[in-house]
Amino acid sequence: MTDAPVSALRRRIIDDMTSRRLAPRTQQAYIRAVWNFTAFLGRSLDQARAEDLRRYHLHLASSGTTTPKLNAAVSALRFFFSLTLGRQDVTERLPFVRKPRKLPVILSPDEVQRFLDAASGLKYRAALSVAYGAGLRAAEVISLKVSDIDSTAW
Repeated sequence: MTDAPVSALRRRIIDDMTSRRLAPRTQQAYIRAVWNFTAFLGRSLDQARAEDLRRYHLHLASSGTTTPKLNAAVSALRFFFSLTLGRQDVTERLPFVRKPRKLPVILSPDEVQRFLDAASGLKYRAALSVAYGAGLRAAEVISLKVSDIDSTAW
């Protein structure tokens, strides 16, 4: 570590994080996020307003910051303003961002047929057909036994 002087505000957030037993990497990430916000703000943190946090949030979102990093910054700033400074009013409207859900790729009937035709033997084609038709995972297909098949339903 260095012998550089630590500001009273930084010492206070470190003490708050330590007393809540946050992991060292979380503490580093929170300090980095607060420092980045300070650089964006250009003035003392105790003068920050909710509008400043909103502008910073928009800045991060528009600059291509990933959803996890954006949410980490929100967590750090909420911690700092709510717990360290006791100013919940500043962060009460600071939102977390939801990660967009991607729809799974669904094969067309022709693609499924070509996939099954590519199987090298009857055993593999049967396993792939059962896996696809029943929505089984590989481990579930591997653990199948002949007794698991209800042959009277045919």
